[in-house]
Amino acid sequence: MAGPKRGIEMMDLTLIEYDMRVKTGKEEKDDLQLIDGASLIGPAGIWNKPCTMRIPGDYGAVDITLSRLHWAVEATVEVLISEVQSSFALLLGCLTSGLNERIWLFDGAITESCSLKRSVVAVRMKSLIDLKFKIGTLSSISGQHCCSFKAKIHGHDTQEIKTALALISVKVTWSTLPCELD
Repeated sequence: MAGPKRGIEMMDLTLIEYDMRVKTGKEEKDDLQLIDGASLIGPAGIWNKPCTMRIPGDYGAVDITLSRLHWAVEATVEVLISEVQSSFALLLGCLTSGLNERIWLFDGAITESCSLKRSVVAVRMKSLIDLKFKIGTLSSISGQHCCSFKAKIHGHDTQEIKTALALISVKVTWSTLPCELD
């Protein structure tokens, strides 16, 4: 599963809805319903640490890991792949706010210049978002490259990674979540 898609301010209860299916045919009606439902998350409990919930379903269970972060900003991560020399495998993960749970942003093949789907990740102020790019042939990962960005209230930061296979341009745009940052 990919990482979070939106920053969410949690002042009270937050409802997380899910509908996950296992693709078995061409039509959606043929797919198996893995999980379907909702979870209600309240402000009590663990903050600034990952928490994993197991959601049982008819055809298995799904573990969802989430974190509620105090004093955080929203980081929109954009990745542009250009100057592609040949096809390669790319695995992109990130760590945020000193947490040890990796959020997977991309896992797939790059065959031509492209932009990856944007990802939104919450990052605590005075901490970092660390992006790790694992790059290799389509059969094995051979190298890795990292870039880090320090959280700030607004604006954007950019970095480039030049490899033998492609040029990777990373842009992180910062914005505040709709709450006070005192």
